[in-house]
Amino acid sequence: MAYRTFFLAVASCMLALLSPPAAAQTLAAPEPAAEASDAEPQPDPFKRETPRSTVTALLQALADGDYVRAANYFADGADGTDADAPDASILDGEAAALARRFQAALDRGGSLTPFAALSNDPEGQLDDGLPADLEQIGRLADEPEPTPILLERLSLEDGTAQWRVSSQTTQAIADFVPPEMVTETDEAEEIVVGGAPWTDWLLLIGIAIAAFIVFRIASALVLRLLRSALSEHEASPVYRFFQAALPPLSLYLVVVTFYLVSADLPVSIVARQTLLRYAGIVAWIALAWFALRLVDAIARVLTGRMHRAERRQAATVVTFMRRGAKVALLAIAFIAVLDTIGLDVTTGIAALGIGGLALALGAQKTIENLVGSVTLIADRPVQVGDVAKIGDVFGTVEDIGMRSTLVRTNDRTLVSIPNGNLASDRIENFALRDRFLFNQTLGVTYDTDADQMERLLAELRAILQADENIIDDEVRVRFNGFGDSALHVEFFAYFRTRSYPESLAMQETLLFAIMRKLDELGIGIAFPTRTIRLQTEQTV
Repeated sequence: MAYRTFFLAVASCMLALLSPPAAAQTLAAPEPAAEASDAEPQPDPFKRETPRSTVTALLQALADGDYVRAANYFADGADGTDADAPDASILDGEAAALARRFQAALDRGGSLTPFAALSNDPEGQLDDGLPADLEQIGRLADEPEPTPILLERLSLEDGTAQWRVSSQTTQAIADFVPPEMVTETDEAEEIVVGGAPWTDWLLLIGIAIAAFIVFRIASALVLRLLRSALSEHEASPVYRFFQAALPPLSLYLVVVTFYLVSADLPVSIVARQTLLRYAGIVAWIALAWFALRLVDAIARVLTGRMHRAERRQAATVVTFMRRGAKVALLAIAFIAVLDTIGLDVTTGIAALGIGGLALALGAQKTIENLVGSVTLIADRPVQVGDVAKIGDVFGTVEDIGMRSTLVRTNDRTLVSIPNGNLASDRIENFALRDRFLFNQTLGVTYDTDADQMERLLAELRAILQADENIIDDEVRVRFNGFGDSALHVEFFAYFRTRSYPESLAMQETLLFAIMRKLDELGIGIAFPTRTIRLQTEQTV
C-alpha cells in the first residue's frame, strides 16, 4: 500500500510537470471603465488578492518564463494605483530583470513557504508578529542569517488591495543577486521541463525515492527485530502496534525528510515548490492512513476486552464509534487534500449550510436510520450475539451498523433490517431471559383410577423438587382436566439457567425421569383413541 501511495503521488507530479506550459504572455490592459461612484471593483487579473494566490501566480509566471508578467508581483514594479495593467516601468527590461533576479535568488538556496501553509485570507495572517500589511512567505539563504521574503499589502484608489513582494525584499534581492549574475541566456543550454531544468526534477525525485527506500528498509528491520525478540509476536500488542503504524509512519517520515533536505538545495524554486506541494498531499494521506490504522488497533483491543467481560453492548458502541471516527478522519483528510490542491474548500463548507436542508430532505431515510442506530445503542434492546425476534424475523444479531442491523436466521440466511424500522418495531430478546420455562401437559390413559392419579402427582412433585436445576419457588404439578382421550397433568416450573442449549438438556433429563416413573407405576401415556359401540338386532 505504501508503494502504491507514494508512486501515485509521484506520477501525479510528473503528469502535472510534463503537461505543456501555458504560452508566455503579458496581460493586456482592459479598456478603462466609466467612472461611477457605485461601480463594483473588478477582479485582479493577476490574482493578487491573497498571499497564497499571489505566490502561486508568481511561481506560474516564473515557470512559464514570462518575466514581464512576473514583474507585476513586485511593489517596485508598478505605481500601485492601476490594478489592471503594468505601467511603463514594468514593460522595460529592468522590471523583467527584477523577476529574474528573484528567481535566481530562490534557486541559489532560498525557500518559499509551502502552499498549504500560505494564508488564503485577503487580510493575511494577523497573528504572525508582523505588521498587518506585511506577510512573510519565505527566506533568502543569506549569511549569517536568512533574509525574510515579505509580501506587502497595497491599497488602491478603487478600494481594493493587492499583495506584492515588498520593497524591502526587492532591495535584499538586488544585494543578494547582482544584475550581472543573471542573463537572459542562462537557461539556453538547459533542457527545461515544466519551468525548471530536468536535472533539478531528477535530483529532487531521486531524493524522495532514496528516502522512501531507506525508511522502508528501516521499518522492515524493526519488525524483524521485534519478531525475534517476542516469542509470540502475533499476540503481542507492541508488535501489532508497530506492524500497523510503521508503513504509514515511514511514508510520513519520507515527506519530512524530503522537506528538510530539499528546503535549502540550490535547485529551481519551481521544481522544489511544485514537489513540496504534492509532498503535502502525500503527508496528509500518510497521516490519515496512520490514524485509521490506530483507530482500528484501539478498537480491536477494546472490543476484545468487552467480549471477555461479556459486555456485548459496550462492544457494539466501540464498533459504532470506530466507524464514526474513520468517517470523520477521511472527511478531514479529503478536505485537507483539496485545500492542498488549491480548491477553495471554505466556500464548499459554507455551501453545506445551504445544501444541508436539501440533503436532509433527500436523505430522510438515511437520517432516520442513523437516529435509529443511536437509539439502539442508548436503549440496548438487543446486542451483538443476542438471539431475538424482530418483527417476524427470528435469529442471532450479528452486527449493529450505522444504517442497518444484520440478523442471522436459523436457516443461515442474513437479514438486513434498517435501524429506523428496528427502533420502532417489536423486539423480543430471548438472550435476556434469566430462566427458562418448563410448561408441559402430560396425558395419561382413562383406565388410571383416582388413587393411582394421586400417587402419580405426589411422585412427579418429588421428582421436580429433587431436581437441582429447578427453581423451587414456583413449581406446580396439577391434575387439571379431562381431555377427549386422556387425563391431563400440567407441569409448571423454571430451569435455573440463562443458556437455551442448557435448558434443552435439563428438560430432556427431566422428561426421561417422568417416563421412568410412569413405567414404574404402570401408568400409560394416552394417545388419541375413539371407542365405537355397535348394536345389532337379531331376527327370528
